[in-house]
Amino acid sequence: MFNFEIRKRCILLMILISICLIPVAQAQDFYNTTQIQKVEIYFSASNWDQQLDTSKIGSDGYILADSVFINGQRFDSVGVKYKGNSSYNATYSKNPLHLSLNEYKNQSYQGYKDVKLGNGYADPSMIREVLSYNLLKNYMDCPKSNFATLYINGLYIGFYSNDESINKKFCSDHFSSADNLLIKCNPIINPGPNTKSNLKYINNDTSSYFNLYEIKSATGWKDLMALCDSVTNKPANTLSIIDIDRWLWMLAFNNALVNLDSYSGVFAQNYYLYKDNSKHFCPIVWDLNMSFGGFPFLGNSNSSLGSLSIANMQQLALNIHATDTYWPIINAVQNDPVLKRKYLAHLRTIMKECIENGLYLTMANQYRSLIDSMVSLDANKFYTNSQFQNSLIANTLIGSYSVPGIQTLMDARLSFFKGNSEYTAISPTISNVVATNAVYNSTINIKTNIQQASTVVLNYRFTGDEIFKQLPMYDDGLHDDGAANDLTYGASFVLNSLRAQYYIYAENSNAGQFSPERAAHEYYSLTAAYATAGKGDIRINEFLALNQADTVDEAGQHEDWIELYNTTGNTLNLFGLYLTDLYSTPTKYAFPQNTLIQPYSFLTLFADQDSSTAKYLHCNFKLSGSGEMIMLSDGNGAVSDSITFGVQATDISISRCPNGTGAFAPVTKTTFNASNCNIGGIVNQLSSGKYRLIPNPSSGSFRIQGKGIKSIIIYNALGEKVFENSYDSLNEISIDSLNLSSGIYLVNINGSLIMRLQRLN
Repeated sequence: MFNFEIRKRCILLMILISICLIPVAQAQDFYNTTQIQKVEIYFSASNWDQQLDTSKIGSDGYILADSVFINGQRFDSVGVKYKGNSSYNATYSKNPLHLSLNEYKNQSYQGYKDVKLGNGYADPSMIREVLSYNLLKNYMDCPKSNFATLYINGLYIGFYSNDESINKKFCSDHFSSADNLLIKCNPIINPGPNTKSNLKYINNDTSSYFNLYEIKSATGWKDLMALCDSVTNKPANTLSIIDIDRWLWMLAFNNALVNLDSYSGVFAQNYYLYKDNSKHFCPIVWDLNMSFGGFPFLGNSNSSLGSLSIANMQQLALNIHATDTYWPIINAVQNDPVLKRKYLAHLRTIMKECIENGLYLTMANQYRSLIDSMVSLDANKFYTNSQFQNSLIANTLIGSYSVPGIQTLMDARLSFFKGNSEYTAISPTISNVVATNAVYNSTINIKTNIQQASTVVLNYRFTGDEIFKQLPMYDDGLHDDGAANDLTYGASFVLNSLRAQYYIYAENSNAGQFSPERAAHEYYSLTAAYATAGKGDIRINEFLALNQADTVDEAGQHEDWIELYNTTGNTLNLFGLYLTDLYSTPTKYAFPQNTLIQPYSFLTLFADQDSSTAKYLHCNFKLSGSGEMIMLSDGNGAVSDSITFGVQATDISISRCPNGTGAFAPVTKTTFNASNCNIGGIVNQLSSGKYRLIPNPSSGSFRIQGKGIKSIIIYNALGEKVFENSYDSLNEISIDSLNLSSGIYLVNINGSLIMRLQRLN
């Protein structure tokens, strides 16, 4: 008779398969700033706090939480530990936490495997971190941030900031790669005036850097040491090894918002470095709970905290550390006239867009209205409700210094800037930026109207992985710029790509100006007139999210894969298209130039975050077996195809038949880089014999042939049982016409073998 346990497992498998076909409801974004997230942790041990303290002081490892709920979604067996330096103390009832959802099991929430919660230390406003990140994101890639409440074993611990972790996922989302060198720039032990993560060269012994940085990749100490050597001893080479524009934005942001618990302050810390695909080191800001003057220690030389009063912070100089050799990046910027003018241009943009127009204050009040009730209920917060309510205008004493009211600080800061001659210097004006003759493999001309400029530079590139190239722009009548001296500047380059990105920088002896003003975080884009794949020409045809025994890549590894299909009779180039697993990051994976797909043919990519080879393309993201989405688009809103899927079953792919146009359905026999529709007469081999469905597809009765048929169960695509019967070990049975609608059905034979039946009307 049919084994009940096998039958139960089979039904569970069918349910899992059916889930992948049901559209997934879009839950609230984990970093949505209009909603407070709810995190609940359950420990079986009553002394969980002691265990966390012991782990923090000792190996800094995780302890096991029996379960964690995030906005009601349960996760079993989660790693939890306390984090932070000054924000952590064993005597605190409310410490910052790091939750690792995948520490013991492969699981994630909306693709995020880490949850980092900040306890609001040194911030009576409770909004400094979230406000600062959500201003900074307009100018450089940085973590997402919003608010969360934390409960442990049912008890409300308090109100927290919820900050995106800087990890492989973050790097993949922002840098089109995940496995390059990642460095955390924070002193490991006891930050102090003599302990800085400032990129200053120490000596040629990598161990001298161990206490100042953390390498988050497999290797990288020699690369870090070489970076420090170059920045300190060969500043002329700085532009060839760092992404200077991200550095300029970071330094301008730190100065504008008096964010001194950063590279700009005494410890030169709280940032990461990622070596992108162009081999340039990109800074990533981290830990903004003490922004807006919450940390008054500027530092000087290598011996003093350099504590600032609130009045000093209000008038913090634009060129701090300009000649202090313990801040080599700031030295390089402040002592290069062009870089300094670019830095000041970014500073003016931040102040104009965030402070002068009151944006920061509008956002602050929106956040305060959202969080007011939960902050009031937080009995473990570091400040009183009155201090929270007055934190925009009142100063709050914290130990030996005062934290300024956010609005009070920024009002005075703006007044100081407006009285500074470097800040108020007249900068060029840029208007009417136009690209003409945007034809593939032809010369394209960029021209613009500019006043008050002595030098104009066009910056352009073809892909997001490249560093912008520079071309001078002229107003001489010889560069497709109109008449000489008519204030129209022009420059040309060969558009040997389907897409290009560009921005313009103009300066005079006193000031510089970018267009767009947020360049190079933002830029102008153009598409060549010679298009390749049009919207809908390429379709997602099949994918496998849990590969344990299916196709291997060139390294012999079982990896996730995605198959695309060309629905046209033309050979198409996929360059200019993008794949992603995140709607908010449509350009996550960019197809390389000259990625061709033949007419009515297939192209399969492994989704494993590995590097592409001559044999296979490899995406910079993986597919989640717990469900997510895949989208193919041009990155500018034109979606060629997408699918949102739920929980996946091992080695069962989701494919469509007919290729490129049929409905998605699960299949037990994957068709990597081949047609999905050769299902008639498929033979599945078991130790007990062979089985065959005839005819398949079927519009009426059909037969099952094979040795020892004892039971048949048929499920529809939603996992519902539509037929069940037992047999006396027959070699062939006939199933009469069933009242089944068209679609895909799964036939279970003898409780273990699953075959796919296509039903026609």
